[in-house]
Amino acid sequence: MVLLAAAVCTKAGKAIVSRQFVEMTRTRIEGLLAAFPKLMNTGKQHTFVETESVRYVYQPMEKLYMVLITTKNSNILEDLETLRLFSRVIPEYCRALEENEISEHCFDLIFAFDEIVALGYRENVNLAQIRTFTEMDSHEEKVFRAVRETQEREAKAEMRRKAKELQQARRDAERRGTKAPGFGGFGSSAMSGGSTAAMITETIIETERPKVTPAPTRPSGSNKALKLGAKGKEVDNFVDKLNSEGENIVTLVGKRSSEAATVLAPPINMESVHMKIEEKISLTCGRDGGLQNMELHGMIMLRILDEKFSRIRIHVENEDKKGVQLQTHPNVDKKLFTTESLIGLKNPEKSFPINSDVGVLKWRLQTTEESFIPLTINCWPSESGSGCDVNIEYELQEENLELNDVVIAIPLPSNVGAPVIGEIDGEYRHDSRRNILEWCLPVIDAKNKSGSLEFSINGQPNDFFPVHVSFVSKKNYCNIQVTKVTQVDGNSPVRFSTETTFLVDKYEIL
Repeated sequence: MVLLAAAVCTKAGKAIVSRQFVEMTRTRIEGLLAAFPKLMNTGKQHTFVETESVRYVYQPMEKLYMVLITTKNSNILEDLETLRLFSRVIPEYCRALEENEISEHCFDLIFAFDEIVALGYRENVNLAQIRTFTEMDSHEEKVFRAVRETQEREAKAEMRRKAKELQQARRDAERRGTKAPGFGGFGSSAMSGGSTAAMITETIIETERPKVTPAPTRPSGSNKALKLGAKGKEVDNFVDKLNSEGENIVTLVGKRSSEAATVLAPPINMESVHMKIEEKISLTCGRDGGLQNMELHGMIMLRILDEKFSRIRIHVENEDKKGVQLQTHPNVDKKLFTTESLIGLKNPEKSFPINSDVGVLKWRLQTTEESFIPLTINCWPSESGSGCDVNIEYELQEENLELNDVVIAIPLPSNVGAPVIGEIDGEYRHDSRRNILEWCLPVIDAKNKSGSLEFSINGQPNDFFPVHVSFVSKKNYCNIQVTKVTQVDGNSPVRFSTETTFLVDKYEIL
């Protein structure tokens, strides 16, 4: 088959969105679509009409038509099958089959159309693949966003801490009967604005106190769910109130905010010897319990910035009791590591590479032991007269971990509307395009080790699997740490920095 164009048009032949798959002018496609309604015979049930040059294959959609324009020698059966796929794609992106809704999502539809047809020929794809291709979901992007949100929260905490320090300094100055410290570096106006800024800071701190208490607690029955969108309110209120006080305050806040962002942009302060400890977990559980497979890979990456520290030994403390398998780099002295837990080169006269990441130690853990699961998820859907009641709960089994930016993604049936949320610990997001309910928890640790979510929606129990989990942590799962770094000559200690990350590669409940 050769498909010339795919279009959504009104009953009068007005094109709302059209995608041409061969060379064709706008005048030509508008003329073909304008002639389309005139060719249909009223009172007859048919799905295609023909002219001397083209064939129209169409399907009515309320007040609109989904129209495919093909050559006359194309296979009508393939055309009808393609038409059905086009018709199923449109409700995925548009909530209503109306002209303004189609126009609003026209680019989303065009991208989806391009996944179905290429150069006039249909691709072998289904609806799920089209959704995946157009979303281009990236695990690395999720990790980046999670880390960035964590840094933003740290920046806000730093701003509040600095504001408290300024407030305390003003009070101390008042008790001593001296002038409050100014905000130097902004000319004469900065000194006069110092006390005003301190007063504003005090007001902001007092109003912000209720929001600072982070202990997540289960809401009462009347508060059905927490809402998103409040994350930026703290900074927005801070800026808005300062804007009302004049230019000097605006300039001051702008500079201090940029300074805080600059300071907190790197996750840690790197020394001349820096080690990155990274672990990735891949886990699959059954919905009725039982760990099907859990595999964890970890590595210590060494980066040396100063050549005088290139001949060193790394002291490793391994308190793991889970049966992890360790493996050193081929150039590392394996005997030295086995007997003394020291990472050093086989030839002590040689140096580690400078300004490059070198993996010196890696480990692997593979198990089906349920007690090793760091975070257990229990999803319990039960059918009711109005659909399905779903109860889902989590429990942190490894209490030494602190999991940040946890997202538990539960698939939902399509075309049944939004779920009705009952009780929830944390927050939720409903993605109607992907038909996913995301249960979001900022922190899961020993103080917040369990929680639950209840919601109702039309569907069957199988519709709510597989459940996917993602999180980041600054503590590693296997208790392997770098305790000390010493030079080969003289055994003198060397200052070093470490960066620990525990990430999810795959975490699903089937």
